[in-house]
Amino acid sequence: MNVTNSKLIEKYFESNSLVEANIRSFNKFIDFDMMRIIKEVGDIVPTIIPHEMEDFRIKLDKIWITKPSVIEADGSMRDIYPTEARLRSITYSAPINIEISAHIDGVQRESFTTQIGKLPIMLKSKYCHLTGLSDEELIKKNEDPTDMGGYFVLNGNERVLIVVEDLAANKLFVEKTATGTSKFVGKVFSERGSYRVPHVIEQTRDGLIFLSFTRFKRIPMIPIIKALGMMKDSDIAQTISGEQQFDDVFINLYDSAELKTEKDALEYLSKKIGIQMMENKLDKTYENLDRYLLPHLGTDAKYRLRKAINLCKMIKRFLMVAKGGAQTMDKDHYMNKNLKLSGDLIGDLFRVNLRALVNDILYNFQRLVKRGKFQSLKIIIRDKLLTSRINSAMATGVWVGGRKGLSQNIDRTNYLASLSHLQRVVSLLSNTQENFAARALHPSHWGKLCAIETPEGTSIGLRKNLALLCDISQEEVNSDKIAKQLEQYGLKARNG
Repeated sequence: MNVTNSKLIEKYFESNSLVEANIRSFNKFIDFDMMRIIKEVGDIVPTIIPHEMEDFRIKLDKIWITKPSVIEADGSMRDIYPTEARLRSITYSAPINIEISAHIDGVQRESFTTQIGKLPIMLKSKYCHLTGLSDEELIKKNEDPTDMGGYFVLNGNERVLIVVEDLAANKLFVEKTATGTSKFVGKVFSERGSYRVPHVIEQTRDGLIFLSFTRFKRIPMIPIIKALGMMKDSDIAQTISGEQQFDDVFINLYDSAELKTEKDALEYLSKKIGIQMMENKLDKTYENLDRYLLPHLGTDAKYRLRKAINLCKMIKRFLMVAKGGAQTMDKDHYMNKNLKLSGDLIGDLFRVNLRALVNDILYNFQRLVKRGKFQSLKIIIRDKLLTSRINSAMATGVWVGGRKGLSQNIDRTNYLASLSHLQRVVSLLSNTQENFAARALHPSHWGKLCAIETPEGTSIGLRKNLALLCDISQEEVNSDKIAKQLEQYGLKARNG
């Protein structure tokens, strides 16, 4: 290595940490994602309310955290530093504060700030007491100045959240199958907040194309497109094929030719998913389509036509691979992967456990209302519920969805072992199966993953490490902003 390169790398590490991506992810979760999750919950509306009220709503207005503190036996609260948490075998965590208000018949009657739990804080993050301290100040606090942070202290143990490698959501992957009635299968995992809905596209030997998701099992795609508002066969054929004509499109249109209106299509779908006996079966069918069909595009009625157009484009892509000889997408290319960092993992945990807390608030409220003893919201919030559930998951490594091993005791064999552990990336694939392609070194790993560091044995290739100069982007794609920019460059939006 020449002198110039060594100076550049030295300069890079003066202002950038190896665990910078994880710290940024955790900061982003606290600054933005916590409030976004609160907005996802919306208004809490109990089914049982006092007789004298017509409408009762509980609103979660604003959420924030302070820096780590501890409450002593005498009731006093003071700041706590990581070394003390290690020595006393307690958790280095900060209180989660939230503004809650009660609205009775449209009028706000009660509003207060309360603590709903405590969140473990990542060392050297924005909300850690060690951030911004000089080497001398760190030594006074009994901390190692060369320690990079990026981990948590739970019950005195140093725990690190492992970066999870997963297939990118909201992308269609068409692959060839060795078994089954369909030679090719298209799969897309539609992700929105807590939803992650798998969609499967298949084609039978007679040319009919089917879609499966949630309650919709092997449903012909044309009736779904018609139920979403695209009724004309010419519009469907044009959106799917364009200039490139596929005979399979006309086979599918002919099979659904008797469906002349949206109501006919909804009747057909309601019968297929088994809700034809209900009075409001059409509304229920629409509700299932809005909520579970491609939720990343939206979950309201106004997004139905957008979903229909996207389904047409998916059929086109599927036929281009199955009939047109187009190449299948390489699932192992890192362009098609998504890395879940600490902030994303804690976000999943917080979202699920906040929902559990909301259900607990509802249960306590309705129990007191039945007894006629309800007085204030303050007495129905259990702050230890959220704390215990988050701490339990981070202490055991058992995460949302039954995933295991995402939280581990940091390897303190030596300094390099600790750095390696903080840079670890694991795949969700089972290490008991072959998965040769997923284990192999891919050209797209260059500059992102270490080409050497992976264990021998069953985990080879599934447990990797980030490259030293790898950085992980945190920016989210704003589709509306991109659409406006494209329109400025001359792209015309499709009507509807």
